[in-house]
Amino acid sequence: MTYHEALKYLDSLIDYEKANDFDYKRSFKLDRMKSLSSRLGNPHEGIKAVHVAGTKAKGSVSSFINSILIKAGYKTGMYTSPHLISFRERIRVDGEPISEDNLARLVAKIYPHAEDMAKKNERPTYFEVCTAIAFLYFKERGVDFMVLEVGMGGRLDSTNIVRPLVSVITPISYDHVQHLGPTMRDIASEKCGIIKEKSVVVSSPQNNEAFEVIKSTVEKTRSKFYLVGKDAAFQKIYSGTERQIFNLLTKEGEYPRVEIRLLGEFQIENAVSAVLAVEALRHYEIFVDKVAIMAGLRSARWPGRFEILRKNPLIVVDGAQNGQSAFILKKAVETNLKYKKLFLILGTMCDKDIENICRELSGIADYVIATKSKSGRALSPQFLKERFLHYKNIDAETSDSVRDAIDKALRLAGKDDALLITGSLYVVGEAMEALRKD
Repeated sequence: MTYHEALKYLDSLIDYEKANDFDYKRSFKLDRMKSLSSRLGNPHEGIKAVHVAGTKAKGSVSSFINSILIKAGYKTGMYTSPHLISFRERIRVDGEPISEDNLARLVAKIYPHAEDMAKKNERPTYFEVCTAIAFLYFKERGVDFMVLEVGMGGRLDSTNIVRPLVSVITPISYDHVQHLGPTMRDIASEKCGIIKEKSVVVSSPQNNEAFEVIKSTVEKTRSKFYLVGKDAAFQKIYSGTERQIFNLLTKEGEYPRVEIRLLGEFQIENAVSAVLAVEALRHYEIFVDKVAIMAGLRSARWPGRFEILRKNPLIVVDGAQNGQSAFILKKAVETNLKYKKLFLILGTMCDKDIENICRELSGIADYVIATKSKSGRALSPQFLKERFLHYKNIDAETSDSVRDAIDKALRLAGKDDALLITGSLYVVGEAMEALRKD
């Protein structure tokens, strides 16, 4: 099997990242993932894991944790989704993406098991096979730790067959409401499904409803709990277009002048969540020194999250895909960027919080180009433009491709202006690929 044949096979599987019309509780089945893993020898067993769930910042927090563990001398595997440009980004060992040959070989290994399950009407999904690939690869490479990002929800996610050393809950907000539930309590309950009995839990700052669900779950499972803001406090010293510096105080001590290259104050909170997660490993007699923690934070990279791709004009991409993340993005733009006019290139999925995304971003946009990614879940640019203009009457147009939207904006923008490309990681990925080819 070649790499392209492997990708073609994966694309033939049911992919809930691209689908919208499905019954979450009927479609997501841990038993199916357990069956596939068992056929493969349960490769995840025996590998120390850190499990990351939440609505926002899962990837950033995972990247910080992974980078710290690498600097501490551990061999790490990291599994994240979705990818921006290449599938290989999803599965990494020591920061390096899985090779095309290894991916093809592992898909070929899984294929007969998946097809045998299909005969019993239990064909694994795209994400389940991807998760199995990651587990097999990490086992083969002999990693010390694997950092696993939940795909959707948590309780029924295929990554939830692991028993992690530490479970991390990043900020929870409204997303996937038609699948995870209409209320904040419903959504938070699904995220908290990764918390195991007598485990160790770290949480980013949360809204009151989500926090109450997390606190209740921690108490029911008799787990140890660490909260950013209570068990760690930070003070921002400097924030620019290339780095941020802050002081950090935890119960383990002081971290003076911590430097990170990820931008936006929200990334400082993400870094602090990662520090608490790594510090929590002490419950298993695993101690990571401060030098490794600070070096890991400094070297962490996570593309597509408030990332500056070019200057003159400034081109910034961010995967904000709900109202809360759009609000945070707006604040980051106002705090960190300088420009004369902001051209907003906006594309979202049809199942996202469109009204609040438009409401928040209308506060900073001077010109909007509504577009769409190649995903089947992409919202109509015309409808998106109409909803945006409901909140702010500015010059606006549509484009049926991200590439075309960027070209239009670049023709209009001066060197002192800015392009902000956002609304979906799929849009961001297509933008990064298009700009890379220029």
